[in-house]
Amino acid sequence: MRRCAYIWFVLMLGTLCSAQTMVYLEHSNTLSFDEQRLPDAQILKGDVVFRHDSAWMYCDSAYFYEKDNSIDAFGHIRFEQGDTLFGYGDKLFYNGNTRLARLCRNVRLVHNSTILTTDSLNYNRTSNLAYYFTGGTIRDSLNTLTSIWGQYSTSTYKAFFRDSVRLLNDRFTLTSNTLHYNTQTHIADIVSPTEIIYEKETTIHTSKGWYNTATEHSMLLNRSLIVHNDGKTMTGDTIFYDKKQGFGQALQRIALTDSVQKATLYGNYGEMYEQHSRGFVTDSALWVDWADSDWVYVHADTIYTCEIPYQKDSLTDTVYHFLRAHYGVRMYSIDLQAKCDSMTYTDNDSIVRLFTEPVCWNENSQISADQIDIYLKDSTIDHIVGTANALAIQQETDDYYNQLSGKEMTAYMRNGELEHVVVDGNARTIYYPTDKGEYIGMNTSESSSVTIFVEDNTIERVLFLNQPQGTIYPLDQVPNGADRLAAFFWADDERPKLPGDVFLKPQRKQKNN
Repeated sequence: MRRCAYIWFVLMLGTLCSAQTMVYLEHSNTLSFDEQRLPDAQILKGDVVFRHDSAWMYCDSAYFYEKDNSIDAFGHIRFEQGDTLFGYGDKLFYNGNTRLARLCRNVRLVHNSTILTTDSLNYNRTSNLAYYFTGGTIRDSLNTLTSIWGQYSTSTYKAFFRDSVRLLNDRFTLTSNTLHYNTQTHIADIVSPTEIIYEKETTIHTSKGWYNTATEHSMLLNRSLIVHNDGKTMTGDTIFYDKKQGFGQALQRIALTDSVQKATLYGNYGEMYEQHSRGFVTDSALWVDWADSDWVYVHADTIYTCEIPYQKDSLTDTVYHFLRAHYGVRMYSIDLQAKCDSMTYTDNDSIVRLFTEPVCWNENSQISADQIDIYLKDSTIDHIVGTANALAIQQETDDYYNQLSGKEMTAYMRNGELEHVVVDGNARTIYYPTDKGEYIGMNTSESSSVTIFVEDNTIERVLFLNQPQGTIYPLDQVPNGADRLAAFFWADDERPKLPGDVFLKPQRKQKNN
């Protein structure tokens, strides 16, 4: 046990002695003493050179405290360690025991291609750390970084900045309060609220992540925000962003917003391509149009948007906006609700197209067809066209349904309410006429074309293009099943009645015959 303790003591003593090697005076033009003014100091002048381990120090004059193993050096300071580290300044204090160098005034530390400039610098040769605390600048081959307090490791090439941090690049400026940076990889580790500005292009707001200033790739965490000067933004809990390629990939609680078009795409996974402003979201995808007071909500499995360039006229090149949603589309607005398998929208013709078993609802009316096209005018619904197997139903009571079917149907709207409906091709109708508010029977008819006029959601009159074939039944003499067209189904339970209902997935029931 004693032998082990003795060996440990010898090893520690050897380590201590090796750490406290002596500072040697290699050259000086003159050497003198002044015991009254500078006791224990050697006063050196002219081409003074010191050596400590692998470090060399040059100066115009110095005080050498041999007993303390330290020096005070003045004028044209040059500090060298190997062939990769050089320090310059007007004044140097160096302690050989602690291996701490303090450079003052016009300080410059050069490490390979990295240059640190400041007015006061401490350099610890044991930890290979240089740090300043009154303001400094670090430059490498790509960037210039400034801060009030900074630290740089010559072993790892890692720098740590705090207080008024600013990173300048030919393409962008980064500002922060705290930043980690590697001068070899040119990667900045973001650990506090940070802003990255590409002048007249893009601004990034984040508080955590990393940014590769060489490749302009970044990983942004903690719900970061990318803002483009054309009014488009991307928000997400996690964003991978490639600025050079103009590509962003986001995860969790995503929002892609176009403040010019006043629309936002939400979801939990999304991608954005700056070229043609292409983007898509999936996983709880939701498109919200907030251009008017009547907001429109569209949910689907996946929603795409993009801008398509076209020539508006012989002199004007412009773009139109395209939206595509597919798989399980559900839409809600105050004036119209709808569901289908897929839909498209283009603002150059202002047409919303619904595909695969589409159904639309307005007030107490329902329209279905193989395809439905919704025509907008000044952001409001002008008319709706149902093509092939078109069916319109208006609920009068729990038992009475006005019905209209044909090959093609056009429903015209005014102020958000149904005004009249035109059916062409094999038009069939079932409706309940009234007299003084009382139902007087059930009317059935067949014709090549029919127009039904509606006022206050009530059928006012029916106009046939040619002589119809039909029957009027008293209410108590309607044959069993005659009150329903062959294609009849009423799907009010599938209808989104609130914005949040677009995320519900009620299964379509069998058609009620």
